[in-house]
Amino acid sequence: MAEDIVAGVLRQWQQVHPGLDTGPMALIGRLNRCSALLQQAADAPLRRAGLSRPEFDILGTLRRMDRELTPGRVARETFASGAAVTKRLRQLEARGLISRRVDDRDRRVAHLSLTDEGRDLIDRILPEQLAYEATLLGGVGERRRDELSEGLGELLVVLEGRLGSLMD
Repeated sequence: MAEDIVAGVLRQWQQVHPGLDTGPMALIGRLNRCSALLQQAADAPLRRAGLSRPEFDILGTLRRMDRELTPGRVARETFASGAAVTKRLRQLEARGLISRRVDDRDRRVAHLSLTDEGRDLIDRILPEQLAYEATLLGGVGERRRDELSEGLGELLVVLEGRLGSLMD
């Protein structure tokens, strides 16, 4: 198997600081590098459809939850800040992909839903996006992908539980 770029970095650190435990760097460095490469490559079908990844995430959230959501709920579901979601919602609404309904009891509360055009777009692009992502992962066998997914799921649970206390 060919050596990845992180292996070279780790080797250099071992030369400068022999005995240094670079295990965390090995994992986090590879995760970061994979994330950056996948983000660049995986957004190609979205760009062709005129969407950014965060916009796709908002449309996908509204579609998969299949009910009206408040902007705050969309922000929580997409792991984005309220300000970023507000900006993206305005853009999606201007494009006719989502609609906003003011709450009957509290006019400060908005309820968001997909328009027919938004639903059609997400239903059309999701299978294309998934096929494209499967192609990106094509060099890794299905069993290994499942193992990686399971291991990353374990890491995610740990990080979600610990990061709040570490960042304080």
